[in-house]
Amino acid sequence: MKKIISVFLAGIALVSLCACSGSGSKKLVMATNAAFPPYEMVEGNKIIGIDAEIAQLIADDIGRELVIEDMAFDSVIAAVQTGKADIAMAGLTITEDRKQNIDFSDPYTEAAQVIVVKTGSEVASPDDLEGKIIGVQIGTTGDIYAADIANATIERYSKYFEAINALEQGKIDAVIVDREPAKVFADVNEDLSIIDEEFTVEEYAIGVGKENKELLDQINASLKKLKDSGKVDEIINKYIKAE
Repeated sequence: MKKIISVFLAGIALVSLCACSGSGSKKLVMATNAAFPPYEMVEGNKIIGIDAEIAQLIADDIGRELVIEDMAFDSVIAAVQTGKADIAMAGLTITEDRKQNIDFSDPYTEAAQVIVVKTGSEVASPDDLEGKIIGVQIGTTGDIYAADIANATIERYSKYFEAINALEQGKIDAVIVDREPAKVFADVNEDLSIIDEEFTVEEYAIGVGKENKELLDQINASLKKLKDSGKVDEIINKYIKAE
């Protein structure tokens, strides 16, 4: 009898596993780091932002229920690799290194890394970062590119606002961060400034597991419709006002 029950329970577990993964799933699980305004942020008990809204339109278009999972940024790609999430959207820049681990959709917007400093800082261009103490978020392109700065000390933080706090407290000299979050941080703190010269120019895209080509094709088809209809620009303009 015990053996029959064990087999029965194992069957239930297998059915449950199959129901929440694979191309036949009714859910679209999105891995993100919801501390990256205006692309993803928490409002009340909900994650909102550019990426959240674009993901919702894609989910609606392909007939799935969007589920957003908040996690550390350096866990986002791994979540897609291991099948814990279907897609990664976290202001995710296309890089050659990341392409080794996941596939990327067509890009949906251009971005840039910029340098945030305390107002009046002697750091006035990327060249001035040599020998300085620089804050970055772990796993971001800022983290990757900062490693090439001569004689710099890189301080890595799990969230951007932790790096910004360290800058405000004088523990570091600068923070390398994506342009739009940098604007949000600078807008709420008059002691912070963004250097005019961009550190890098990049493109954001949606990360998908390499084994999930069918989903990638669906996402690219959906993204094309959303871009052609102006919906993507509409969402971006809702959160990012023209200069």
